Amino acid sequence: MIIHPGIDPVAFSIGPVSVHWYGLMYLAGFAAGYGLGTVRAARPDTDWETHEVADVLFYIAIGVILGGRLGYAVFYNPGYYFQNPLEVFQLWTGGMSFHGGLLGVIAAMAWYAFKTRRHFFQIADFIAPLTPLGLFAGRIGNFINQELWGKVSDLPWAIVFPASDPSRMPRHPSMLYEAFLEGILLFIILWLYSRKPRSTGHVSGLFLICYGAFRFLVEFVRHPDPHIGYLALDWLTMGQVLSIPMILLGLGIFFLPIRQANRLTGSRKD
Repeated sequence: MIIHPGIDPVAFSIGPVSVHWYGLMYLAGFAAGYGLGTVRAARPDTDWETHEVADVLFYIAIGVILGGRLGYAVFYNPGYYFQNPLEVFQLWTGGMSFHGGLLGVIAAMAWYAFKTRRHFFQIADFIAPLTPLGLFAGRIGNFINQELWGKVSDLPWAIVFPASDPSRMPRHPSMLYEAFLEGILLFIILWLYSRKPRSTGHVSGLFLICYGAFRFLVEFVRHPDPHIGYLALDWLTMGQVLSIPMILLGLGIFFLPIRQANRLTGSRKD
């Protein structure tokens, strides 16, 4: 059993303004995405320019924040935010949904594709390998905040989260499981897979498949949101329900016939 180190969620304060580690993790994630994006843009087999990386990430950041917050309100606590709509904009109170953020990112990429006359999957395939390190940083932020912990466990690496769990029982550090699977492992898979030219949509399709599968598995040991609980069968959570369409969509994109993908995007075959 391990006791959480009790890291202060506030990294530092400047007068009345407090800067939280969770916000800094978002900044770190976007910084990592920018660095990796410039590396990808510099490759000879891409038609991206390095200055375009900052532009597309600007739209992505807006999509992540707006989609993540609205997704949390709609998917996880609609009753509360229906009664308190102005609190949707109070980002500092916490509450972000990955699946909502994903929808926001899809909308942002669609707008950027329209604005720059690029094909949607050309943008999605470029962005997908940049995403996992941002997910990793976000899960570390969850760990610092002592939130989204798992079920009670007697495993030697189970952690007690005294600041947020009144029971003070050792639990699965599910946010660290997600940091490894959705962050480090998914980054390795996508980065290695995208090193060679791939058929249109394959990189983004693989992202959806892997993230959805990893999230679905971790949900088995992650404690469900108290105000939602299990949706069915005493084990199906909202996270799993939202991950199933991701997996199916990813499979559809990945196995779309090459000629059809090329017709949709105007791309050439591998």
